[in-house]
Amino acid sequence: MALDGIRMPDGCYADGTWELKMHVTDLHRDVSLRVTGEIHIGGVMLKLVEKLDVKKDWSDHALWWEKKKTWLLKTHWTLDKYGIQADARLLFTPQHKLLRLQLPNMKHMKVKVNFSDRVFKAVSDICKTFNIRHPEEASLLRKPRDPKKKKKKLEEAEEAALELEGPLLTPGSGSNLTQGTKRVWFAGSIYSSPGLYSKTMTPTYDSRDGSPLSPTTAWFGDSPLSEGNPSILAVSQPISSPDILAKLYKSQSLLDKAKINQGWLDSSRSLMEQDVKENEVLLLRFKYHSFFDLNPKYDAIRVNQLYEQAKWAILLEEIECTEEEMMMFAALQYHINKLSIMSSGNHMNNSEKEVDEVDAALSDLEITLEGGKTSNTLGDITSIPELADYVKVFKPKKLTLKGYKQYWCTFKDITISCYKSKEEAHGTPSLQMNLRGCEVTPDVNISSQKFNIKLLIPVADGMNEIWLRCDAEKPYAHWMAACRLASKGKTMADSSYSLEVQNILSFLKMQHMNPDPPFIAEPAVTNDINSECLVSPRYLKKYKNKQVTSQGLLLCVHQISARILEAHQNVAQMSLIEAKMRFIQAWQSLPEFGITHFLAKFQGGKRDELIGITYNRLIRMDASTGDAIKTWRFANMKQWNVNWEIKMVTVEFADEPSLAFICAEVDCKVVHEFIGGYIFLSTRAKDQNESLDEEMFYKLTSGWV
Repeated sequence: MALDGIRMPDGCYADGTWELKMHVTDLHRDVSLRVTGEIHIGGVMLKLVEKLDVKKDWSDHALWWEKKKTWLLKTHWTLDKYGIQADARLLFTPQHKLLRLQLPNMKHMKVKVNFSDRVFKAVSDICKTFNIRHPEEASLLRKPRDPKKKKKKLEEAEEAALELEGPLLTPGSGSNLTQGTKRVWFAGSIYSSPGLYSKTMTPTYDSRDGSPLSPTTAWFGDSPLSEGNPSILAVSQPISSPDILAKLYKSQSLLDKAKINQGWLDSSRSLMEQDVKENEVLLLRFKYHSFFDLNPKYDAIRVNQLYEQAKWAILLEEIECTEEEMMMFAALQYHINKLSIMSSGNHMNNSEKEVDEVDAALSDLEITLEGGKTSNTLGDITSIPELADYVKVFKPKKLTLKGYKQYWCTFKDITISCYKSKEEAHGTPSLQMNLRGCEVTPDVNISSQKFNIKLLIPVADGMNEIWLRCDAEKPYAHWMAACRLASKGKTMADSSYSLEVQNILSFLKMQHMNPDPPFIAEPAVTNDINSECLVSPRYLKKYKNKQVTSQGLLLCVHQISARILEAHQNVAQMSLIEAKMRFIQAWQSLPEFGITHFLAKFQGGKRDELIGITYNRLIRMDASTGDAIKTWRFANMKQWNVNWEIKMVTVEFADEPSLAFICAEVDCKVVHEFIGGYIFLSTRAKDQNESLDEEMFYKLTSGWV
């Protein structure tokens, strides 16, 4: 009698085979195969396809082990090597699945993404399709849930209202197969696009907004964006209604921000491994606030999406700014909206002269963004510049009012020395401060001529708080620039000092109000501004609270519009691309820019606090006020380790005690990846080619690779 049909108590057959259960997702069919542990994965898939006997291209399909949450991509491995036995259930499913990506401009786009790739690779492919250089700065974030919204219908209506009409995109750059006359993708896509990854390519762009001109293939290559409207991602679209602002989720506190940051996906694992479902909405965002080599010539889409992320961060109050700064941002938005509308229909009417003009403007606008390398211009290396002036200094103490005392202050290297008078400058200083590793925060109000600098200087038991007050914009710009460089261990001899001074002065200039603003007699003049879409709800509410009648509310809107028009005079001569770059630069100048918050409990601490991570430092922060308690610079860091069992991160420094904290309410892998990610980004150099060292990224961020 044949033994192959006799089944043993353990589920195996007498001939050593056993049944492997599989589900084919495309056909909604369950299939069983008689296999042995020695058969390799490729053989299993071949037997499965033969048994299905369905004429279909299966080249993108792979096996997914539900219980272990892992792809079986090593087709030469056997079932025994993977540890698969008769109790396993496998899915035979496509690797490429649909995602609904919400871009930084809040628009949604359907994209077919490889769910078996690590997220870092998947994001690289997505950015390549969108022609966004330096994809290492971006990642995917789960959509935060607003606890106040309980109805799903409202969220669905919101998503539908923001839907971006466009072709289906399939990122990737792998091989492809042919089935009959139809081309199909396999481990990649035929729609891969070289985009603007090569700097040797001659850019073809609009002189006002930097968006691509026709023919679109010169810019987008084979990307499906060339089949639709390619400028949709490079051109900003005005917010049509204040209701959109009201519907979108707004974080209210630092703890809310920390909870949002729990949603960052693990870059070293695939989407399927992290329970991402097909057609799920994920947010594509610039995760690391270190924007390298931002060049409007090649980065039209990247610049616009950065501008959009900055715009929404300000409007949704994810980052604090003063009222004057809010009006400046509103004026820039108004200017950008106006020029975007004007340029949207005129892409074919630009002359070579205009292109030359924008080239000249962009060279003048060269902005050194945090994380980039400064130029190698030597300048005068025989002496280090110094500052010396009368500056008001205040050292807060408990139960003490802010009483500033005037000192003669000298700024040499990275040290400020304070003397009671200029004549005593050769003696012993009354106060001396080394600014290496300090926190520098501006406190400026143009209208009241307040130019303060808040310094938090690290000491053994925490941070010493010192305030400096300058009398005017120009000395403030020089002292502020010197303080920022000194905090990084750099002196005023650094080539970036003069540029930093210019950027600060430019930022202040944009906040100026015209002493003689034009009288706005007709409401129709201000109605076109749509001011309720240009300022955050908090500032809008502040104005509206002063009014009690409908006529008063209308007057309130006109007042805001008048202030925006007033501020607009400072930016009215800017080109569209310059305005966007200035907006990004102003966003970077805000004190809270680039700080990613996580809830943590520090070793020796009794309560939950915040750990803030930026491109160059870690900050221990008070959870209720956001005040910095202690700062540690990456430049001073020797190594960091993670105890995965107790979720503890330990960081060792060259000349300071070790830092240890336990991550609360968030996987410590997310925090670990932020630290390693910023270290990885700091290794970039402009003379490198634009290929990414993925393995180095995984070594610095994965923890177990």
